[in-house]
Amino acid sequence: MSGGPLLQVRHLVKRFPVRSGLLRRTTAQVHAVDGVSFDLQAGQTLGVVGESGCGKSTMGRCILRLIEPTAGQVLFDGQDVTTANRAELRALARQMQIIFQDPFASLNPRMTVGAIVGEGLVIHGLAQGRAEVADRVAELLQMVGLSKDQMRRYPHEFSGGQRQRIGIARALAVQPRLIVCDEAVSALDVSIQAQVINLLQDLQEQLGLTYVFIAHDLSVVEHASNRVAVMYLGRIVEMADARELYARPRHPYTESLLAAVPVPDPSVKRQRIVLQGDVPSPINPPEGCHFHTRCPIAQKGLCDSQRPELKDVGGGHVVACHLRN
Repeated sequence: MSGGPLLQVRHLVKRFPVRSGLLRRTTAQVHAVDGVSFDLQAGQTLGVVGESGCGKSTMGRCILRLIEPTAGQVLFDGQDVTTANRAELRALARQMQIIFQDPFASLNPRMTVGAIVGEGLVIHGLAQGRAEVADRVAELLQMVGLSKDQMRRYPHEFSGGQRQRIGIARALAVQPRLIVCDEAVSALDVSIQAQVINLLQDLQEQLGLTYVFIAHDLSVVEHASNRVAVMYLGRIVEMADARELYARPRHPYTESLLAAVPVPDPSVKRQRIVLQGDVPSPINPPEGCHFHTRCPIAQKGLCDSQRPELKDVGGGHVVACHLRN
């Protein structure tokens, strides 16, 4: 085990080809992830927020190599995930798991809950024989708030929140160190969201887990994360400790996102920031700062021509903006 961060992402890029015509030639590329870099310490949670289509989920899947990155480097405990061969990836799969967004689609409807949760135990040889697998599955189900008596039931017999708990148990089965939570609570009711988030935090304390927590709900990320990264059109535009980011946002895009969050106290008046236009197409992103076409403080000749790099404005708070120091 290395002494540095558990996860290091360096200049990660993912582009998807757009093919057209009879010969299906590549005519353009979707710039899904455009040079993302960050470090994540063991036992910490990095929240990743942004509008739909900004590249959050693609980034998470590239980290696990469920999708092949176009360029860049992902180091897990010092090992380069992007160059790992099939045998090395199999071993890494034990260390890195994912909880998917849709608990309805991510579970095989033809398999019992016991088979779904126990599959990883069998594949990685973590339990021998049916009795040992069953005992371990029962333990995992109880760990996520379900009963061992539900092992023989099928996914359609459970509610959305219970299905997501099954997905969590499946991820925990192989004893991972890193879990990518890909919009893990966005398909659930608000009350169920709180229960699942509390469960994830309890499991983190018990097992020393590290999370990449992807979501579009800023209030969810605030309570679930140690650090928060804000993404816009494939790039991280701001990253800081959760409290610092919510108390003192520096990037105009982060400010606009936070201004749109409803405040439960009617006596609190918050200035609403209305962005102009729509999010540009990732097939043809703007030059310079991707946000300049909608930014209320953008300067011509600077923001529309030069790409801003992430710079530290104090205390590990980094911002990609020419005009914010």
